[in-house]
Amino acid sequence: MSAFPNWARLPHAAAGAADAAFCAGAGLALLDRVLRSGEDGAEPLFAGVLRQRLALKAAGTSVRLARQREDEAALRDAEHLAPAGAPPSPAGRLHRLFRLFGARPLRLEAETLALAADLLELRTAAPTLQGLAAACQEILARNRSPLLAAADVSRAAVTLLADAAPLEAEILALWLADLALAQKLGWDAPVPLLGTTIAQPALRRDGRRPRPGDADWQNALAAAYALAAPEAHGLAGELSRRANKLLAVAPRLRAKGAARVVALLLADDSLSPARAAKAARLSDRAARRLFERLIALEAVHELSGRPSFRLYGL
Repeated sequence: MSAFPNWARLPHAAAGAADAAFCAGAGLALLDRVLRSGEDGAEPLFAGVLRQRLALKAAGTSVRLARQREDEAALRDAEHLAPAGAPPSPAGRLHRLFRLFGARPLRLEAETLALAADLLELRTAAPTLQGLAAACQEILARNRSPLLAAADVSRAAVTLLADAAPLEAEILALWLADLALAQKLGWDAPVPLLGTTIAQPALRRDGRRPRPGDADWQNALAAAYALAAPEAHGLAGELSRRANKLLAVAPRLRAKGAARVVALLLADDSLSPARAAKAARLSDRAARRLFERLIALEAVHELSGRPSFRLYGL
């Protein structure tokens, strides 16, 4: 995969509207090429882990905005080590919101909004969500530009959810912007982008971060995407190399169920030996030995830094 070109990078976050729009468009076009780099124009095999790594980053930003204590490592632990069926914490719910982008097909419709509102614990009546869904669909129909659609959808969300908790409504608006962008670009699923950069200090104006209700939100959104696209592209390049390494050593894995474990590693941010054992029908010992083998072959990394309760990923 080619490196992200310097000409497509935002020269500085205070650049004008034209520069922000140009760099956002160029960056998203380059990312679009990555997402169509698989066989016959399909998504690459690492698209799942790409989405979930970016979901973790976007969730980390949202958790900080909500002034909750969990960092990205804690969010990862809670998602991948908690007992099955255990209710998530408020921070864990934010993580699961962004993980939806890699977990199931989503469209801008009332059912999707209800699912997101439930994770955010927004106490919003069904007619309000239905009205927001209709407004979003009308915006998508009238806007040819993906960036304009994303800006208008997020602005509509904070306007129509004015009676909801402001921060949760704002997080939903950012999430919906990524969903609108993906639909306009024809991606198989949204990619968490806006939430990964929207709180960067470089985007602040007069000490204040941009919000969907701001008068200059369209320009701020373009600048945020202009910052997010090269970061996502760089991560994709790194994951592409790691995925190729994993696939290259896969034929040397003798454990029964190894192919299933490889598929899980390509689909998610991280994987515990316990989950691998259950999914691939391995004993706990066989799963641990498989990961030890993958580490020795330099095909995966141990992500937790702990001697126990370990997590592995590309």
